[in-house]
Amino acid sequence: MKRLLLLASLFSAISAPAVPGQAAKPNVLFIVVDDLRDTLGCYGNAVVKTPHVDRFAARGVRFERAYVQYPVCNPSRSSFLAGLRPDQTGVLDNHTVLRDRLPDVITFPQLLKQHGWHTAALGKIFHLGGGRSAEARARFVDLGASWHEARDFAPTEIGRRKSAGRNLTGGALSWCAWAAAEGGDEDQPDGQIARAVIAAIDQAGDRPWLIGAGFMKPHDPFIAPQRYFDLYPPESLTLHRDPADQTPAPPLAVGFGAFGQAFAEFTDAERREFLRAYLACTSFMDAQVGRVLAELDRRQLWDRTVVIFVGDHGYHLGERDWWNKNTLFERSCRAPLIVAAPGVRPGVARGLVEFVDLFPTIAELCGVPPPAGLAGQSFCPLLTDPSNPGKPAALTVVTRGPDRRGDSIRTDRWRYTQWSDGARELYDHDADPEETKNVVDQYADVAARLGERLEAKRPGPPSE
Repeated sequence: MKRLLLLASLFSAISAPAVPGQAAKPNVLFIVVDDLRDTLGCYGNAVVKTPHVDRFAARGVRFERAYVQYPVCNPSRSSFLAGLRPDQTGVLDNHTVLRDRLPDVITFPQLLKQHGWHTAALGKIFHLGGGRSAEARARFVDLGASWHEARDFAPTEIGRRKSAGRNLTGGALSWCAWAAAEGGDEDQPDGQIARAVIAAIDQAGDRPWLIGAGFMKPHDPFIAPQRYFDLYPPESLTLHRDPADQTPAPPLAVGFGAFGQAFAEFTDAERREFLRAYLACTSFMDAQVGRVLAELDRRQLWDRTVVIFVGDHGYHLGERDWWNKNTLFERSCRAPLIVAAPGVRPGVARGLVEFVDLFPTIAELCGVPPPAGLAGQSFCPLLTDPSNPGKPAALTVVTRGPDRRGDSIRTDRWRYTQWSDGARELYDHDADPEETKNVVDQYADVAARLGERLEAKRPGPPSE
């Protein structure tokens, strides 16, 4: 009944349709932030300055435990846009194009486009595909099938100039660099994305729209205007320290390859620079989100717009001496998720949800039937009442090349992870929320049960 009341409230709040006889359709603003973990004020971080996201969280439902299905950009985005798990999409790296594996897949922007929404991707919603040709790039971002328009952006000539910055690994990792850039916000891609989103909202008129606002920061390289670095004097920052008795991670879990070698050589000064740059870029992103949300205020669109804010996966900022994503620890698998919609009262949801649940949730909020075979389930019950229980478990996978992988299952209390080389991990979140003590030997029965659940839930590969 509460769920029906939510939908009734949503549709009663939406203004009359522009086309007589056409069912009213809510707008959808889908904000995706690249490499954003829960380093936000609304998630309890007292150091970062994110007033605009915090203000948004105060009017929506903030999900405490939302988990991605693969903690890397392209596999995660392909998964939640298609509503399928990575083993189902066949996208397990940053190079595979979703439609090369599933030519006939229906993504959620495609579904809304088919039902009358104007759809636009501004910035990074699908993975952008690196330095590909224009034709290949259009395929990567799914222009035509999912979007009426899709655009990405580049810094201006002034924005390319650095007032300060350096590579933190002496060039060993080209991406591991920060820069305080000259110019203003709109000399950087995220500032241009905010401007483009505002223009798209203004130009939409009475048409229902889905606008994907894909902000690039805090993804590396960590570049933002100088004033955002000024928010964080280096001496004011405290570094994370792992406990001395922390259980060592298995070989495939963290610390692997050139990344692990470079991070192991970081000095505290370099760690502090990395942290400062990540925080500066997060505040830069927050300011751009604020500009977009102010446009909803100005145009009085909150009563007919579903607004969803997500990070595409989590991130480590020194936990286990790792400064990146792509692990099966909580810091990498868990990501921010905040939803505001007409008829949804503010709250905090602590039940488990997965990003694969976004597709059926958006379909339900928009009143369109989802395609058959989606892997997730709508979390509208938690929007109706955030105290409702979530899912019994969330699944995340990573690969380490073609023949090695890890699979993880997160329940209310436990995280169990098994690796293709036979290593296993079990963490008790009641006693150890930072996952520092592997208790797989102490709780062999729990590990066995969770291993069985993991095997039972793992889907097969996509049909050829």
